[in-house]
Amino acid sequence: MSSSIEQHNREIHENLAYWRKKPLLQRIYGEFHREIALRIKPGTPGSILELGSGMGAIKKYIPECVTTDVFFNPWLDAVENAYALTFSDASVGHLILFDVWHHLEFPGTALREFHRVLQPGGRLIIFDPAMGLFGRIVFGIFHHEPLALRDPIAWEAPDSFAASAHRYYAAQGNASRIFGGDAFRHRLNGWSIAEINYYSGLAYLGSGGLRGPQLYPEALLPLLQGVDRMLSLIPSLASRMLVVLEKQHE
Repeated sequence: MSSSIEQHNREIHENLAYWRKKPLLQRIYGEFHREIALRIKPGTPGSILELGSGMGAIKKYIPECVTTDVFFNPWLDAVENAYALTFSDASVGHLILFDVWHHLEFPGTALREFHRVLQPGGRLIIFDPAMGLFGRIVFGIFHHEPLALRDPIAWEAPDSFAASAHRYYAAQGNASRIFGGDAFRHRLNGWSIAEINYYSGLAYLGSGGLRGPQLYPEALLPLLQGVDRMLSLIPSLASRMLVVLEKQHE
């Protein structure tokens, strides 16, 4: 799926309107953001930078995080493009991508840029859809973005590619395809995989996400979270995954 990048900014503003009406979803995202915050290594030099921050909600849990997107919005700190970051070499300690990885049409090109700006030992933290049973069913049927599980992945951008002119792209299955098996491991030169963690995400799925109907009252969230903790021990059911890559020391 590719179209005008303007679609991304339209979705940000639409999502913000949904977000304000869904306190249950705000609590669930808070749990996801806490999971990300736990992966910040204390003492690591350099900035904490989030790409594709959208509504900028992560600041509640990582106040020092620099929030960015490809468009300016007044609640964000800066405009950044994943393929051409404005940060100098080895100046970033942590890079966070929350629901952004599946929008990177050329993941290898983006990874090379991430590798450039990260400190040796710095972390790239990715939180994205997972293609376990729950993820395939719910994201595949009820989400407007494609799973694209059989589509080819263009690892590197073509020579004619201009970062400033990149298109809207979505392939929700890409994190699972790239990090969930061995097919792309040889592509991760210069990186070590510090962690891959899976979440069943039933509480999230039942919330309806940003655009769907909420299927349970907020009072039942602790019960759903307890069920999630048990089901998350079975990666084949997962709807969400967290990947932590570390830039290898040269």
